[in-house]
Amino acid sequence: MLKQFAIKKPIIQAPMAGITSPNFVAACCEAGILGSIGAGYLNGEETKSFIQQVKALTDKPFSVNLFIQDEPKIDISVLQQARTALQPIYEELGISNLQRVVSNNVFDGQVQAVIDEQVPICSFTFGLPSADIIERLKGNGTYLIGTATTLQEAIAVETAGLDAIVLQGSEAGGHRGSFTEDIELFSIEELLRQVVPKVSLPIIAAGGIMTTAHMQTMLQHGASTVQIGTALLTATECKASELHKNAILQSHEKDTTLTKAFSGKYARGLKNKFTEDLKDAIVAPYPIQHYLTIKIRQESVKQNRSEYLSLWMGENSFMAKEASVQEIVDTLLAKI
Repeated sequence: MLKQFAIKKPIIQAPMAGITSPNFVAACCEAGILGSIGAGYLNGEETKSFIQQVKALTDKPFSVNLFIQDEPKIDISVLQQARTALQPIYEELGISNLQRVVSNNVFDGQVQAVIDEQVPICSFTFGLPSADIIERLKGNGTYLIGTATTLQEAIAVETAGLDAIVLQGSEAGGHRGSFTEDIELFSIEELLRQVVPKVSLPIIAAGGIMTTAHMQTMLQHGASTVQIGTALLTATECKASELHKNAILQSHEKDTTLTKAFSGKYARGLKNKFTEDLKDAIVAPYPIQHYLTIKIRQESVKQNRSEYLSLWMGENSFMAKEASVQEIVDTLLAKI
């Protein structure tokens, strides 16, 4: 992929839906790595507009990441229990508990935006696209990347006919890309040991990569490229809130946790009052829980209340530094 698309450095910017901005993606591209648009929460028109904005800022190749999701079946009882668990927080923040909870199928529009805008690389999280979508994108010359958190999922990505695998270790911040039942947690080094001998596709290692030593370890274990997220969240070009950036910069070892409380899918972030208060609560399935908590997160930023924010970060967040994208990339590659 690096040679095919003339990407100078073996690093991919993690898509990080909801946090990435056109300026940030373009800055990553200009730093010599593969920038990624996190389109998970955008519709087709929004995805197309985002792509066009990035194109106006850089002539370097970039990717678009899409979420694979089935329309959830709404269990009224579960929905009511999820609302009840969140009610004290709605009241404390002074917001209505009447939130939009029905998602729309926007995936086809997003795929069409990728095709129309001739985006060279497209990645997927939470599952695999249908054979028809794969055929359409490949017919357009698009390089396809799947996300896997286990050997079983990595083999499924290869069997489906995609071109590369993002192998996501348990250390990774943000949402787990899992798409098989019964969540399994493996460190990225353990995953590489399991997967590299079993698949022929290029492996992109993700999870807790913050230093040159981490990068060297990934490449020595068979990864051809790495994907980094948390290390770039504190970049000056990143549009993450100051609350989020400060939480990362002030974090310590073992400060993170896996939680479904914000979105209905497991994600790694800073342990705070929200994650602790709801750790035993009933939550709605993804993406309904995401919609139930949107106003909580938005209002928390306005009120400077980090205790109710989804502060996604990886296990090695305490190693993050505030710097430009270029400086962070150069530091990671200093001895490689």
